[in-house]
Amino acid sequence: MTDTIEITEDILEKLRRSSTATVTTQLFKLGYRQQFLVGVNALNPKAEPFAGEAYTLRFIPSREDKDWDLSDLAKRGEVNMQWEAVEDVGAGQVLMIDSRNDTRAASAGNILVYRMMLRGVAAVVTDGAFRDGCEIGELDIPTYARGNTATTRPAFFRAVDVQLPIGCGDVAVYPGDVIMGDRDGVCVIPRHEAAKVAEMASNQEAAEEFIYEKIKGGAPIWGNFPMGAETRAEFEEWKKTRA
Repeated sequence: MTDTIEITEDILEKLRRSSTATVTTQLFKLGYRQQFLVGVNALNPKAEPFAGEAYTLRFIPSREDKDWDLSDLAKRGEVNMQWEAVEDVGAGQVLMIDSRNDTRAASAGNILVYRMMLRGVAAVVTDGAFRDGCEIGELDIPTYARGNTATTRPAFFRAVDVQLPIGCGDVAVYPGDVIMGDRDGVCVIPRHEAAKVAEMASNQEAAEEFIYEKIKGGAPIWGNFPMGAETRAEFEEWKKTRA
């Protein structure tokens, strides 16, 4: 079972130090074509990169006989799975919300996100919209969405379950997958690939730092990006100076 695979702090730290561009390149090499949430953007571009395990929450369309009584927000259990998720998602985890790419109503507001920030949640991601987006964007927690709205969630959504496979930004997310993000967006890494991807991404980041310096010094793309044999040998020597 993939959920028994340990995700160490070393894996997460290597991912935090890698870009989503680097991680998606390494996933592509492993046969994963599209693991980036296209159109889901950072509310606070100054937020620190993050990495953590996925905790999933799924919305379906609301219906008048189920979702138009706002008193349900004070109840526990199945009628208010959104509140349950906010109080259950663990420190260091990433709340991934399946809003069906629908921005007509809010996936969450500032109070819920603030509560998760205080509980140590690593990030909150939706393929829908947040309300209070400007306030959320000022909080010290990475948050990602397609947009902002003032419309309350029950107008269009019902939260129905947690910790089941979902789609977010047209990417499959399984509970326990590793989620990482930077200012460019969010990437989903299958749990059993996380250690391999983290190591490959770390190596690529070092190589690109070296290549960038060569290009900055006037070197051409050809033979350097990707590395030719001569540049590769230079790179190996360069790495020894940084060990």
